Amino acid sequence: MADIETDVLIVGTGPAGSATAALLSSYGVANLIVNRYRWLANTPRAHITNQRAMEVLRDLGPDVETEAMMHASPQEIMGENVFCESLAGEEIGRMKSWGTHPLSKAEHLLSSPCFMNDLPQTFMEPILFKTACARGTQSRMSTEYLSHVQDDDGVTTTLRDRLTGKDLTVRSKFLVGADGGNSLVAEHLGLPFEGKMGVGGSMNILFRADLSRYVAHRPSVLYWVMQPGADVGGIGMGLVRMVRPWNEWLIVWGYDINQPPPDVTPEFATGVARQLVGDPSLEIELLGANTWTVNNCFATHLQKGRAFIMGDAAHRHPPSNGLGSNTSIQDGFNLAWKLAKVVKGQAGMGLLDSYSAERAPIARQIVTRANKSIAEFGPIFEALGMDGGVDHEKIQRNMDARADATPAAEKQREALRQAIAFKKYEFDAHGVEMNQRYRSNAAVTDGEAEPPFEKDAELHYQPTTWPGARLPHVWVFDRAGRKVSTLDLTGHGEFTILTGIGGEAWVEAAEKLSAELGMPIRAHVIGPRRPLEDHVGDFARASEIGDSGCLLVRPDHHVAWRAKTIAADPAAELRRVLTHILAR
Repeated sequence: MADIETDVLIVGTGPAGSATAALLSSYGVANLIVNRYRWLANTPRAHITNQRAMEVLRDLGPDVETEAMMHASPQEIMGENVFCESLAGEEIGRMKSWGTHPLSKAEHLLSSPCFMNDLPQTFMEPILFKTACARGTQSRMSTEYLSHVQDDDGVTTTLRDRLTGKDLTVRSKFLVGADGGNSLVAEHLGLPFEGKMGVGGSMNILFRADLSRYVAHRPSVLYWVMQPGADVGGIGMGLVRMVRPWNEWLIVWGYDINQPPPDVTPEFATGVARQLVGDPSLEIELLGANTWTVNNCFATHLQKGRAFIMGDAAHRHPPSNGLGSNTSIQDGFNLAWKLAKVVKGQAGMGLLDSYSAERAPIARQIVTRANKSIAEFGPIFEALGMDGGVDHEKIQRNMDARADATPAAEKQREALRQAIAFKKYEFDAHGVEMNQRYRSNAAVTDGEAEPPFEKDAELHYQPTTWPGARLPHVWVFDRAGRKVSTLDLTGHGEFTILTGIGGEAWVEAAEKLSAELGMPIRAHVIGPRRPLEDHVGDFARASEIGDSGCLLVRPDHHVAWRAKTIAADPAAELRRVLTHILAR
């Protein structure tokens, strides 16, 4: 007999694991989360927090979203990525990033009720973990995953209490491996991976120093130092990242992956900081240093039987584009409601097959994009004449030449401008963040073709209610005149029907199917003199259906199915779709 019994065991308390635990507890599903360490995140690894991840926090409750925003650096100071010879030295160029360009800002405002921000993992992770535990999650720190065995009815997992050295067993219906880039759960499952681990070496140097005199007039999250001798993989670039404005910083500094990791002594760290800041007398308070490897690896299948992987266990990539914790949280948003429906007996096991079908393509997409973004620094180095060699005087002459009054220098300046502007594919890729469209048995298109992207799908979000896509956000208004996001009308662990005047039969069908299937199905009628009104007409345009049609929206805000007009038998249609999605 197992020492502990629960519905879901989650290994790992990072953004993926803690988000999943918080969601499951919010849905009323018993879960246990374990962490082999005694602490949560102790370094501010992930930090860029995009709108889609914030929508998950908003779904957890306004208190969770509000607390996150309270600790975050706001979008306004995420600012303009700065390229310079040092923070105190000459600026080479900059670009508006993270939705701060007026045109990009407009797209962000139209796309979501939530705001992009900079929230270091040292703040995000405790918020999610605390939310989970406050809502019922059981947690055990200093508890290490060792192995698991599956059978037809559940999973028996062996853990080790690292304080006592004693082993214990947990019996659960399901196991979730959110145990990071060296996931033992993924290894034991034998899941297929593509790509390669350890393609580059980097170190982080975390320190405090008041650098406001160099940066407050040009706020940014990232200051890229293009400097002969600033050595990240031999390319002459170091990164100074804002952690807290403007006195806590993280330097990213490369080393040769084919050599042993360097010993980052206080003297070494201080020297690097002085070099990149450009202040020979700079005094720093060193907070920590660690080395890490750049990976280019993703799982092509994320589950086996009753066990699943998510987060860095599934997609292992550099921090480019700021996709790591965001994608991890969204993995949890996708899986948690499905586990809840199965645990509660509202869905069959077949529903869970849609997790890998929907999230594995996202894993491939973001790992590919993040590694591609690294390569896209090449044109900047080329324009500056930074050939990666060791002749630092030659590199400096090449960089200095851009200030000459010659045709060659004019050509160099134009090449540099274009190269920096092209980095929008890393630093303002709104489409990469928001355009996920799922294709699985949990989204019923009835054969309707997917709409093509009219703009660059990596740069621009294109809303659609094609089943599988995220429900478009628009503001509607309650009877008191307060605006309500369509996303707020949906989610929270349940399916929702959205319809208009003439679609009241869909509401009746939802009530009938709620009783028949034993699960709540919410329904909202939007129109004049109804509880929700579309004064601006945005819902009518964004819904892509007639007033008598309906949108069936999943608990994770993705459209499950739509009907353009009223059906001859709405209850029969809704029954057909839901029994298919829920594998009943």
